[in-house]
Amino acid sequence: MTTNREAFDSIAASWYRIRHWPLLRTELEEVSRRWHSGRVANLGCGHGSDFLPLKEGFDLYGLDFSRQMLLHGRKFAARRGLRASLIQGDLVALPFGDGSFDYAIAVASYHHVEGEDAREQAFAELHRILRPGGEVFLSVWNHLQPRFWFTPRDQQVPWRTEGKVLNRYYHLYRHRELRDLLRRAGFRIEWMGPERRFRGPIRRLSRNICVLASRPP
Repeated sequence: MTTNREAFDSIAASWYRIRHWPLLRTELEEVSRRWHSGRVANLGCGHGSDFLPLKEGFDLYGLDFSRQMLLHGRKFAARRGLRASLIQGDLVALPFGDGSFDYAIAVASYHHVEGEDAREQAFAELHRILRPGGEVFLSVWNHLQPRFWFTPRDQQVPWRTEGKVLNRYYHLYRHRELRDLLRRAGFRIEWMGPERRFRGPIRRLSRNICVLASRPP
């Protein structure tokens, strides 16, 4: 079976061709205005399009487990005038010191962490690398989105490229589960809800669960 890392290495070129904008631009623009400046980790950065709203005034670092995504990230950074340090690594063992960052973003990253223990460890690592008073904005896919009704919470989601179908592991979160994981890791939830562009009548059925959380001083 193809691992997630192998799948993302294989889809990196096709991903780069179609993803030249932030997936959650409005939310990232909001946190950019909230934070103003500082040292930011983009965890699960892919080729780096989510850096764009934080281009000015921030010291940017990106981490991804896919070497091919990072190679495309260097190309994207050169094209868009981004100055970011890009590092290969894993969310469950972040290669950064304690309290290294003022802020972090993680758009569509933590739903690729497989296993309950690994997810606990990944959020503990996120808490560890933030300074006291630091904040993180993150998003994960919501199990309650209609696409996944009556399906397991652990999924293999296909990506089609060059005549091949590559499956990527996703863990689909529930709101309470995500809230509990973050709180057990030591975070305070500042805000949790759907993506800003969601217009459905029932907020809990959004595609994404978005969270702004802080490490208490």
